[in-house]
Amino acid sequence: MRAGTLEVGRLQLALWAGFLLAALLASPTGPAVAEPAGVAEPAGSTQASRAAPASEESSLFALPTTFDHIGRVVLPAMVNGKGPFRFIVDTGATHSTVSPDLVRALGLKPRQMPSIVLNGITGTAQVITVTLDTLQTGDLTVDGLVAPVVWAPVMAGADGIFGAAGLTDKTLSVDFERNRVRVGRGVDPALRKDATKIHAARLTYGLITLDSHVGRIRTLAVIDTGSERTLGNLALRNALKLRNRTGAEALVTSVYGATEQIERGELWIAPTIAIDAMRINDVQVVYGDFHIFKVWGMEDKPAIIVGMDVLGTVGSLGIDFKNQDVYFTSSRADTTRFAPGSELASTLQRK
Repeated sequence: MRAGTLEVGRLQLALWAGFLLAALLASPTGPAVAEPAGVAEPAGSTQASRAAPASEESSLFALPTTFDHIGRVVLPAMVNGKGPFRFIVDTGATHSTVSPDLVRALGLKPRQMPSIVLNGITGTAQVITVTLDTLQTGDLTVDGLVAPVVWAPVMAGADGIFGAAGLTDKTLSVDFERNRVRVGRGVDPALRKDATKIHAARLTYGLITLDSHVGRIRTLAVIDTGSERTLGNLALRNALKLRNRTGAEALVTSVYGATEQIERGELWIAPTIAIDAMRINDVQVVYGDFHIFKVWGMEDKPAIIVGMDVLGTVGSLGIDFKNQDVYFTSSRADTTRFAPGSELASTLQRK
């Protein structure tokens, strides 16, 4: 395992529609979409049209973040012995969800029970559920899974959301450079050998969190592969005193999700985010009074959701849910360089 500082530099990404797919308890959150003020669309709009056509991404699973595209992580999964289907991996979700298209394709019937409450980034909604006889990916098989049905645009062309936060003794290995995603019994040996290892904490809800600093402010960081954008709560915004900066003005955005509620957010360039040996520079963070922070009990202390705009810039990512360890390697494909041992032992730099 390499020691030293892993640095993600010059992360300058254009603000565009992103889907926050974090979840808690029995209720997956809907998407969060941040757009410049005045151009937010209603929840029923055709957001799916922004995603690349399925034919272009049918073979992409570990899709890295680039300057013009925010990456995502997708698993091939068998449902009721059919497939494979494409499930977005969401380390912020304890439960898996399915799209209406998948429900129709498999001929699934809604359960004869009251709908459940879905907690979204901006509020709540009632959704129906279906029962999956089996959901299988890698060496993981789940029987009799009750899955909420979430409206299709949230899926961005995928068939469902795989709630990785519900894993207890498994690991998630994502190799962005080799286009590989695997759920197994251990982190890939090659990843463990070359990675920077950071010990995490696992909350009651299954969230993987890391101690971090945003500038000089100690902040709880939630690792969320289901979030395309990095979000901060108001406690962090206020602690950073962003509004007091002379001449500084935030870009106001409209944030909406799977529910009808719409929240306002402020876009600011964050000071350096430090997570153990990792340094993340120039990240565009959307701050707001988002419902999900309240559900997680994180509204009063500085907290941040680290999304795929950041996570997708590394070479590979591993999460050991049982031992609560997170592994990162730098990206060789993106002007990565390793400094001599006397300097920074591991430096990831984006130009």
